[in-house]
Amino acid sequence: MPRPRLLLLFLSHLFGFISIIAGQGRPNIIIILSDDQGWGDVGFNGATDIPTPHLDRLARDGTIFRAGYATHPYCSPSRAGLMAGRYQQRFGHENNTPYGHDDPEAGLPLDQTMLSEVLQAHGYATAAIGKWHLGDFPKFWPNQRGFDYWYGMYGGGMSYWGDQSAKSPPMDRILRNGEPVPFDEITYLTDDFTAEAVGFIEREKNNPFFIYLAYNAPHGPIHATRDYLDDTEHIEDGKRAAYGGLVVGLDQGVGRVVRKLKDEGLYNNTLIFYYSDNGAMRNGASSHPFRGFKGMLFEGGIRVPFSITWGDRFLAGAILDEPVSALDIFPTTLAAAGIEPPEELALEGLDLTPMLTGQSTSLPARELYWRVSGGAGYAVRQGDYKLVHSIFKPEPFLFNLRTDPYEHVNLAAAMPEKFSELNELYAAWNQHNVEPKWEDPHFANRDNEVEGRESHIRKAMAGEKK
Repeated sequence: MPRPRLLLLFLSHLFGFISIIAGQGRPNIIIILSDDQGWGDVGFNGATDIPTPHLDRLARDGTIFRAGYATHPYCSPSRAGLMAGRYQQRFGHENNTPYGHDDPEAGLPLDQTMLSEVLQAHGYATAAIGKWHLGDFPKFWPNQRGFDYWYGMYGGGMSYWGDQSAKSPPMDRILRNGEPVPFDEITYLTDDFTAEAVGFIEREKNNPFFIYLAYNAPHGPIHATRDYLDDTEHIEDGKRAAYGGLVVGLDQGVGRVVRKLKDEGLYNNTLIFYYSDNGAMRNGASSHPFRGFKGMLFEGGIRVPFSITWGDRFLAGAILDEPVSALDIFPTTLAAAGIEPPEELALEGLDLTPMLTGQSTSLPARELYWRVSGGAGYAVRQGDYKLVHSIFKPEPFLFNLRTDPYEHVNLAAAMPEKFSELNELYAAWNQHNVEPKWEDPHFANRDNEVEGRESHIRKAMAGEKK
């Protein structure tokens, strides 16, 4: 959005925002989190093959952030950063929780205060619906972490039909407040999660509520209904068409939630965040036009679909290029709800309300940081410049994202001073981190990933004349 328009909207949006804080009604809050959805998988970022009309309409009702970032390129730590409002490296939740483990401490540490706990303490009715992935043991489950109601899975993935493997633990299934949901009550998880969110709105429509609606779509396995696949029939790439069916189901689910809010007269006073927990997986997903994918610190692994909507309280129809982070959701939510953040939370994001109300046309200068596998890979973004130490590449990188947004040109050798500056910033930030509390279950895939890429290149060169 051009800055003159931001300035013209300043007075109307500022007045509306002040009226809410002055006591005309606390906003309802919904965080809608998609799973492994690429930047290029929504129409509001330019996708033309997978139809996402409901997501596009929601985004146009608010602000689209072209440079919205997840805090990590994998699911569990990304969610930990969101819910604690701090870099997950500060408290050791840096890796996905282990598979098939018996580590009772593998989860978002109990000494970290979650957004849900703050909102619950201030009178919000709270619900966690969908994928949790913040600890497999009951002490980490949503009902112990500030949520009045919970419907979903505690782990990182499941059949969309609710099937359970014979080798799965007895509780590794869809749960309602910690109790198994009968299999015959499960239809298709995306639809079930949508129905639960709509039902919670119905029950709590007369109270301020917070819904953490964490769809597992479009994370694998690639399961979609015939109805949703009908909307991607035109896509000739079979992987893309099948994956697109999951996105269509997600989009229609969001549409049903928004419709319920509008039917109840709640939409204009509901603050809605939408973003993906990390970049695209590769089974038909797309982070186009950006480099890389899930698990990587190139833009395709961490830059995600990101929008914020709040009726006429926040800017509508705005498209901003300012870098924002999922860390910003916690302080922005508290500001919108008129809650002073307790200092002991040590929140590390920014309150975006000055920009979203038109009070400001830019964010305060800051750096954004990422670290994976205890520092085996890391990245820093400062203004237009980005440093990347990838676990998949031997050489470090420096990019200018203004002139080279797709990270093709490595400036590390050409700009040694800037390269050193960003490395020093990372070192200073990293001094306040702790070691991961458990090993990275994905790290073993690194060598296979590198060898697979090199194998394809060797095959492409086969027969080349020397």
